[in-house]
Parts: sequence; C-alpha cells; structure tokens
Amino acid sequence: MLENKDWTFNLESVKCFFNEKLSHISAEALGWLAVLILHASTIPSLLAVMAGLTDRLPGVDLVLLVWTGLAMMFVKAAVQKDILNLVTIGFGFVLQAAMMALIFFK
Repeated sequence: MLENKDWTFNLESVKCFFNEKLSHISAEALGWLAVLILHASTIPSLLAVMAGLTDRLPGVDLVLLVWTGLAMMFVKAAVQKDILNLVTIGFGFVLQAAMMALIFFK
C-alpha cells in the first residue's frame, strides 16, 4: 500500500507540472491559434469574391487592423526567434497577398 509520503510527493509533482509546464504549453498554443484566427478572418470573404458569390470585399479598415496586428506579432516572433510563428505568419501573408492579387489582377 502507498505511504502518505509517496502520495504527497506524487501530488506535488503533478501540481508542479500543471503550474509550470501546462500553463506555458497553453500560452504557446493560444498564441499560435490567435495567429491562425487572425489570418482566417478575411479569407472567407476573399474566397467568396474569387468564386463570384459576392462583389463585396472586406473593409479596408478591417484588413489594415488585422495585418497591422499580424505584423506586430511577426516582429515579436522575430525578436523571440520563434520559428513556428515566423513561418505561420509569413505563409499567411503570402497566401492572403496571392488571393488579393488574383482578385485585383483578374
């Protein structure tokens, strides 16, 4: 049978894991998901314009605010040398720029 000391040690190590490791993992995952959601905010309307379902583009203010936020997150990732966010944000910029080019230079 487990002694009280062993059970307390295991409980403390689990508590330590949740306090230190899980919060860091969750913060990183939420930051990465925020980048993906920001990129995805204009894609449905751009795809609708490309498919001819509508002729309404997203507002310029929305696009400028989203792209400014993403640019700031890109600079932050560059300072922190976070390769995953650098690649994700860079790929998103290329994808959105290509979609806009296809719409405007049709």
